[in-house]
Amino acid sequence: MSYEKVMQANQLVIGTKQTLRSLDNEEVSEVYIAKDAEYRIIHKVEALAKAKEIPIIYVDSMEMLGKACKIEVGAAAVAIKI
Repeated sequence: MSYEKVMQANQLVIGTKQTLRSLDNEEVSEVYIAKDAEYRIIHKVEALAKAKEIPIIYVDSMEMLGKACKIEVGAAAVAIKI
């Protein structure tokens, strides 16, 4: 999938709270959301990204998204900063 782009990004925002904050501050160029994340966790990120017309890329696994970010745990949402 698009894990390679996440791995190569210079500035990442990892996690739903931080992604929401960065979306509010209009610091994001793309958002990555794991398909296996619980809806109640990612629905605000998804809605705000759509409202701000930020591209959303869906990836298969929280675990793989976390590994792409070089963290030991899964990540439900990740953003690439502008």
